[in-house]
Amino acid sequence: MKSRANGFFRKFGFVLVFAVFIAASWSTRFAAGMEIGRNFRVFFMEMIMILPLMFILIGLFDVWVPREKIIRHLGAAAGHWGILWVVLLAMLQAGPLYGAFPVAALLWRKGCSVRNVFIYLGAFTTIKIPMLAFEVGFLGWKFSLLRGLFSFPVFIAIGFLLAFHLKNRQFEVKEPG
Repeated sequence: MKSRANGFFRKFGFVLVFAVFIAASWSTRFAAGMEIGRNFRVFFMEMIMILPLMFILIGLFDVWVPREKIIRHLGAAAGHWGILWVVLLAMLQAGPLYGAFPVAALLWRKGCSVRNVFIYLGAFTTIKIPMLAFEVGFLGWKFSLLRGLFSFPVFIAIGFLLAFHLKNRQFEVKEPG
């Protein structure tokens, strides 16, 4: 019984400590803790509203797009066209970064090269069209253009460097379920 309690606390101890901290903050009117609790609630609600739709879309992509197409267009032999395709995919997506990781895992499982997976993640974080629209509105098109021109080669270089670093490693691809 004691080992079961230890296992539970190891898995959920941080959540319990966080909940106690938020409850204590509200009862003692600790302003910083109350603000942390409000921010957590806002981000948690956003995540709960976005994730189910994203998982439905990822599931449809998984079923509708055959592995052979991913290997041909985004695999190791795809070359520069594979880079173009993952950058376009990343640019057209919307949503927070935690939504890109399930897509990246799906691409990897379907045969996308490790280089293109990392390039996809870099492009998703820097040059999404919805994000660029806000950026241009707030910071101007010159800033957005310069930031894009500087960041684009960086995440492509990082993709190549990580692919080189990981080239001799074997990764286990786990099927869901």
